[in-house]
Amino acid sequence: MPKASDSLWEIAVAEVQSREIGGSGEEGMEVEVGERAVFFMGNKSGGKTSIILRCLDRDEAPKPTLALEYTFGRRARGHNTPKDIAHFWELGGGSSLSDLIQIPITTDNVRSLSVVVVVDLSKPSDLWLTIEKLLQVTGAQVNKVFTELMKSDTKANKEMRQRGARTLPKDYPDREFIDPFPVPLLIIGSKFDIFQDFDSEKRKVICKTLRFIAHYHGASLVFTSIKTESLMSKTRSLINHLAFGTERGKSVSLDQNKPLLIPAGMDSLGQIGSPPASDADIGKLQAKTPPDLWKKVYEKLFPPQSTSALKDIKDPAKDPQYSEPEIDAMRAQKDQELEQYKRNASKSWKGMDLDSRHS
Repeated sequence: MPKASDSLWEIAVAEVQSREIGGSGEEGMEVEVGERAVFFMGNKSGGKTSIILRCLDRDEAPKPTLALEYTFGRRARGHNTPKDIAHFWELGGGSSLSDLIQIPITTDNVRSLSVVVVVDLSKPSDLWLTIEKLLQVTGAQVNKVFTELMKSDTKANKEMRQRGARTLPKDYPDREFIDPFPVPLLIIGSKFDIFQDFDSEKRKVICKTLRFIAHYHGASLVFTSIKTESLMSKTRSLINHLAFGTERGKSVSLDQNKPLLIPAGMDSLGQIGSPPASDADIGKLQAKTPPDLWKKVYEKLFPPQSTSALKDIKDPAKDPQYSEPEIDAMRAQKDQELEQYKRNASKSWKGMDLDSRHS
């Protein structure tokens, strides 16, 4: 009960605190609030921000992601219970700013971390390299953090072994032939509205390749479009499963003529089949591993257009995607003033040096 002497602010704080108490019905018995982290990355302008906003039911226009963005969402588990919190991180710039992944992936959150890779289906030539680099650098960071955590926390060591068993149970399809990602992974193929008009043979290659990549890494796979609510609903269900631990749904769609929807563990190498190439062509390819074989087959039909997007940008201020004409003009002016100052300072120091020699 609030006291008569309490201010409105104190009463409001007490009310909020009372709502955060829950479950048992006994005053003072707090229910632990769950927290998870979801890290989004993928193609530049692939729709990551739009997907996050739709999942959080935020009716606002998406803005270009500046390097690394953070937001959060809350969701109640039931009536009169505290809301769980999901921390959403989004990496901008495609794979060019992948050095920033060390910020959202830490020992504090790695045990509750999930990763979402958004690939632009309308740009198939960028698909393989984008996924390959992002998974490489992210997987390396996750494993590095796991190693640090397990060295300092034996409880964490045990928890991670248990989590691995839960992620890939003994009856997981092709368990001995795949290399699962160290944390739960979701691959989203965006812009299905454009992709569905592709030539059927191209669609087949892209679908089979993404199915292989997802299954090989123990990931879920879904195709979506922010223009179609039914597709966004299925995507939202998979993301909420990662962010809040809700049911992910039981729907499965393996038909390449329809939007793919394949939760982790619902596909197999037998169902996917061999890489889409003739036996003669496959025999000519020098591949050491299954992913290498699939990559060579895929890039034969969709050769990478450019590797420039994969180069690390050490200074985001020089990245064209973040250009602001007025600010850039002022920055250029300040840079010129700085260079002029350096030249003048250099002349002054040289003059002082000559004077000191003559004296």
